[in-house]
Amino acid sequence: MFRFANPQYLWLLALAPAALYLFWWSMHRRRVRLARFGRMETLRELMPELSVGRLWLRFILFAAALALLALAAARPQFGSKLREEKSRGIEMVLVVDVSNSMLAEDFEPNRLDRTKYAIDRLFDGMRQDRVGLVVFAGEPKVQLPVTSDYRMAKAFARRIDPSQVAVQGTAVGKALEQALLAFPGKEDDAQRSRVVVLITDGENHDDDALAVAKRAAEEGIRIYTIGIGTPEGAPIRIDGEFIRDEKGDMVVSKLNEELLAQIAETTGGAYVRATKQSIGLDEIVRSINEMEQSELATLRFEEFNEQYRWPLAAALVLLVLELLVLDRRNPLLAHLNIFREEKKENDL
Repeated sequence: MFRFANPQYLWLLALAPAALYLFWWSMHRRRVRLARFGRMETLRELMPELSVGRLWLRFILFAAALALLALAAARPQFGSKLREEKSRGIEMVLVVDVSNSMLAEDFEPNRLDRTKYAIDRLFDGMRQDRVGLVVFAGEPKVQLPVTSDYRMAKAFARRIDPSQVAVQGTAVGKALEQALLAFPGKEDDAQRSRVVVLITDGENHDDDALAVAKRAAEEGIRIYTIGIGTPEGAPIRIDGEFIRDEKGDMVVSKLNEELLAQIAETTGGAYVRATKQSIGLDEIVRSINEMEQSELATLRFEEFNEQYRWPLAAALVLLVLELLVLDRRNPLLAHLNIFREEKKENDL
């Protein structure tokens, strides 16, 4: 596919024919003025070194160079390519609980909205690292594969909602297992800089999260956990109505710190309890930044290759030739008759 990156500069191409017309008009006016002094044949004999052909050649070269410069300014592009960029950083998968318990309002406006705000701020401060996103309730879902596109990551994080997961519950083990699968490749050097950040209230149901944590430790992946909520708990309200159990009692979601601390300890990570002032991501990021970072290679797709160099180089060549062509005939080259000028013999 071919395109111009700056097509607005193509109007400059009109300068070349306009310049040629002005030059033709100037030469015409010049002949008219010279005709006032006598016959053109006589005037040519008085100015034997003058070459109209050379003047036209110089100006044609100049006009062609002008057109090529206009094309170069429009930046012609063709084809596509992949470019590899290397940097040093970490690969992080955020695992966010989106179960109904995250709607508890012991954090304003609720636990989930405070988490989304903290993630948004986290992405604003990231530079060389890669990040992925997994949401979970009764089942996990990869919301975003590991990427260095923070703008896309922020857009996906803002759309986190309990409705994204069909099965309710809090299956921490399944979520951690999905996070381990979300990392690309299995290179040993990359595993030293891979972390999982789990944000949940810790109310685990029906799976063995510690077994998955042990497997993560064997693979060299650290898990950092953030407990959001309070040990006293808070009721859960959906669409303005508080959730109640079979007995009609109000359901209260409490923070389970013991499980989260064990998961973090198993992998060499750290556990942080969120507060109303800070979710805890800043503290974890400071700890992660002390880890050994590995080299990350990213393939970036560049849609078009720049081709402006070719018309620019051709324009420079034409301008050099224009400077080398003289306005007058060179006596040393007169016998070559390059411009096919008619030779007139003087009458004896």
